[in-house]
Amino acid sequence: MGFQKKTVKDVSLAGKTVLLRADYNVPQDKNGHITSDYRIQKSLPTVQYLLDQHCKVIICSHLGRPKGPDDKQFSLSPVAKLLEKLLKRDVHFVGECVGPKVITAVAELRPGQVLLLENLRFHTQEEANDKDFAKQLASVADVFVQDGFGVVHRAHASTEGVTHFLPSVAGLLLEQEVNIIEQVIHDPKRPLMAILGGAKISDKIEILERFIDIADFVAIGGAMSNTFLLSQGIAVGDSLIEKDDVGLAKDIIERARAKSKKQKFVFYIPQDGVVAKEIDGKTHTRIVDWDVHVIADIENYPQRPPKRASTIAPDEKILDIGPFSGAFISGGMQMVSSVIWNGTMGVTEVHGLQGPIGPFAHGTERIVDAMLGEYGNKPFTLVGGGDTASYVEEQGLVEQFNHVSTGGGASMELMSGKKLPGVEALQNK
Repeated sequence: MGFQKKTVKDVSLAGKTVLLRADYNVPQDKNGHITSDYRIQKSLPTVQYLLDQHCKVIICSHLGRPKGPDDKQFSLSPVAKLLEKLLKRDVHFVGECVGPKVITAVAELRPGQVLLLENLRFHTQEEANDKDFAKQLASVADVFVQDGFGVVHRAHASTEGVTHFLPSVAGLLLEQEVNIIEQVIHDPKRPLMAILGGAKISDKIEILERFIDIADFVAIGGAMSNTFLLSQGIAVGDSLIEKDDVGLAKDIIERARAKSKKQKFVFYIPQDGVVAKEIDGKTHTRIVDWDVHVIADIENYPQRPPKRASTIAPDEKILDIGPFSGAFISGGMQMVSSVIWNGTMGVTEVHGLQGPIGPFAHGTERIVDAMLGEYGNKPFTLVGGGDTASYVEEQGLVEQFNHVSTGGGASMELMSGKKLPGVEALQNK
């Protein structure tokens, strides 16, 4: 297939003023310190390429969801300081993204220098894709370069609107993201496994249906699996569920079963889980084995397991997949060549008191070990951005995967087969 849009390497940029849309929507702690620079790091090859072309580089981005221009906790000023360290050169910053201050700052910029504009979302016109706002953004540059993969699924002023006023091409990160994801979706090394977690079926219905069509093994985890379990008559206690989507879950399972009758295909929902009454690192947990009873038999041998070993109490919540489910998914991974992972298997943000792994993160840890080849096979691994990418970053494992996407929503929509407005708006090769 190949990337069909022009990139920075397809046009002459020497000495030009470039407006670069990056995705610097980075996580921060309560004190405003940036806790992960992954997205900034991934933008550096494009920024450096433009600097090597002696361009004046004007970077625009959003950060979070500010309530207005006075919501200074969402200022991009800390990003400018970090970008300066990473580039090892001065990064100028202006506390606006349009208007006289920006015009003056750009006029003072010299070739080979970088200017970061203030948060685009301080203006409501950004998300509204306001034509005049987009025109103001474009007015300071000769060329627009789109490199914010995490935002190209949105038709905003800085992703779609600006392309009506400037020649518009892709950056190196955007090209890489689209190429890798489309390659894995359209021509993967098989067998292909998809591991999907998260909270809601409704959020991932399109990608679920796509993977049932194209994958050889689909494994479900996270809170989303509770609705699937309920659809199969398994009582899930006080677990998070989507009652309105029980019918949808049944339909998906039936569709998967129909495929498995025609060809080799596995659709897997958990057979055991870690349950607790509270989502807390200090809470008491136990394993409930509602299907295969292997864990329950081992735990109670030589006695027969009591009923509670396979029953979730009304006041208990499923907060992670259990050891049998983790082993089953990991075992299946020994026979595949490619893995796409989007969504953790449990509540990974809760930290434990007894060690580095939280009480509801063992299932996720198990499948991560399998993806990284701890049990033998080392498949090609694609992490689909969002919370999953954040977890991988937190664990310091980014470099161990073949590709960790910088865009959660964008990667899911691309995998689902949707067109991305911010990509479609760019010039064709």
